[in-house]
Amino acid sequence: MSRLEGAAGRTRNTRNKRNARKFGGYWEGSGDISGSFRAFRLFRVFRVLSCLGLFALLCASCRQDMQDQPKYKPLAPSDFFSDGRSARQLVKGTMPYSPEAKATPPITDLSKAPTLPFALTPQVMDRGQERFNIYCAPCHGRLGYGNGMVVQRGFRAPPSYHIDRLRQAPVGHFYDVMTNGFGAMPSYADKVAPDDRWSITAYIRALQLSQRATLNDAPPAVRSQLEQEGQTR
Repeated sequence: MSRLEGAAGRTRNTRNKRNARKFGGYWEGSGDISGSFRAFRLFRVFRVLSCLGLFALLCASCRQDMQDQPKYKPLAPSDFFSDGRSARQLVKGTMPYSPEAKATPPITDLSKAPTLPFALTPQVMDRGQERFNIYCAPCHGRLGYGNGMVVQRGFRAPPSYHIDRLRQAPVGHFYDVMTNGFGAMPSYADKVAPDDRWSITAYIRALQLSQRATLNDAPPAVRSQLEQEGQTR
């Protein structure tokens, strides 16, 4: 063997030893380290996956989501309270709360109420018209015939306010429907305050009267004015 071949062999052995130390000592004395390199890569992949799995396990064990919070389901028993119940009694004197709402006089059945629970004033009528145009007119129409813009686009038509059944219904009926819903109409209790529901009811009565009113129904001063206008035309 020439000196050149000997030097090349020593250089190759030195390189293989260095690579063996680099890849974790898998070198077995051969010049081919591909098997050792694959084993080292598998070891690194296994180590990374183990770390990720441990991290995921720690994250799962530390969850504080609302679904995992300590709580009692409705009517569930409890050993903490002496009466064995988790639900507590309301504090004496507790009253229901409704934003922008005023107390409504207690009536056994509000759907049968014959009159408003407060005085009818121009301010009440103006408020009722405003709330009606916002919440009711999209389905019922501005005049209450049940042909609002939503109905014209395919929604189920409500009954006209001008049919005999609704003209003869007590004012409490409209308040009750706005409160509890009826048929395809949902409850508006969370959208319209109680006093506003009564104001809308008063305006509905005005709509019903406006579509069937005669000259004799007008006040004397208004009647005289209307008669004069009719004579000048």
